[in-house]
Amino acid sequence: MAETGNSRRRRGRSASRELALQALYQWQIGGQLGKDVLLEFLAERMPQGADEAYFKDLVLQATEHAAELDASLGDFSDRPVSQLDPVEHAILLIGMYELAHKPEIPWRVVINEAVDLCRRYGGTDGHRFVNAVLDRAARRHRAPETGAAEA
Repeated sequence: MAETGNSRRRRGRSASRELALQALYQWQIGGQLGKDVLLEFLAERMPQGADEAYFKDLVLQATEHAAELDASLGDFSDRPVSQLDPVEHAILLIGMYELAHKPEIPWRVVINEAVDLCRRYGGTDGHRFVNAVLDRAARRHRAPETGAAEA
């Protein structure tokens, strides 16, 4: 069966999110500028099939607007951002950005992708925490879409 354009785009975005997680982890741990990490990944680590433009957008927006995203995260998390595991923090930065600024991506897709990344790369129960935080954020950022506006 032939692959559709939407299917390729979804897989490309999934690969971009995974690569963005790695870049954001390196950015947090290494203390480099977001643009420098981005350039390194583009030159040395860009896998075949990843959506390069989407990867760039995720990394640049998450690093340039980290303070705003972290402030928003604080509204939905039961712990300070400074106490977050770097993997979970990177995943939450991606998810918060997508929920707030990518309305074309369904909120359930944002959460499912984040939980999947956390299951693969995060701590034992990190996916539960990420799911809870992004679910609360979706109810605010995507109220009509989630049905929270009706409640």
